[in-house]
Amino acid sequence: MTALKKSLLVLFIFVSSCVCANQTIPAPSAGGNDVVYLLHGLGRSKFAMWVLASRLEDAGFSVNNIGYPSINKTPQEILKNISEQINSSLPEKGQTVHFVGHSLGGLLIRAYLEKTNIRNLGKVVLIGTPNRGTTLVDNYKDSWWMQMLGPAALSLSTDGNSFPNSIAKPYYPVGIIAGIYGDNDNEDVLPGEDDGLVPLESTKIDGMTDFISIESSHYMMRYSREVADQTILFLRHGRFKKKRLMSII
Repeated sequence: MTALKKSLLVLFIFVSSCVCANQTIPAPSAGGNDVVYLLHGLGRSKFAMWVLASRLEDAGFSVNNIGYPSINKTPQEILKNISEQINSSLPEKGQTVHFVGHSLGGLLIRAYLEKTNIRNLGKVVLIGTPNRGTTLVDNYKDSWWMQMLGPAALSLSTDGNSFPNSIAKPYYPVGIIAGIYGDNDNEDVLPGEDDGLVPLESTKIDGMTDFISIESSHYMMRYSREVADQTILFLRHGRFKKKRLMSII
């Protein structure tokens, strides 16, 4: 498959699935000493994160699955929305508060924590998050599918003034999970290894605590058992396991 066909296929799947982005289900509820705020990516809803939410709850975490509209919204509008939701539901005392975000959700977590001092802040896991932007936006910013997704999508370029590159480096423990997908035949669009939407190198950030890559597309990372296992390990211990996991739950 050529680089253009591969990128178009991934974008087609992404854009098509955005049609269902407004479908939501309630976040599972469970007790636990540690709270996890879970944020989905661009064009999605809470429904997109229900598998990961369930696995986190099975591991003993209390999960708050945050949903937000993102199509035709600016990053600032989305950040205001999620900040209000998180601030209104933060535990008053005693519980450690963690954050886990997929793709754009990871950037929103970073931007939120840059401006907010969380009592008992624990750890953060970013899954497929374009922390340095993605060259996919650089190459296709004038295309109809990018224009259709709106300002939040267009803000994910590698430009120095883009939304990802405007966020300060983390002051908290952060683990990054990157995906590797396909046969790396799209160098002209996404240089180096990538998950089909985000270059592996673009997921990295100065000040990160740990980093791991797994075999997965960007879309499927939130359903991956390995991603869930590694996320749980980092939230508990502040480190990933550097070899492929068997189920730990």
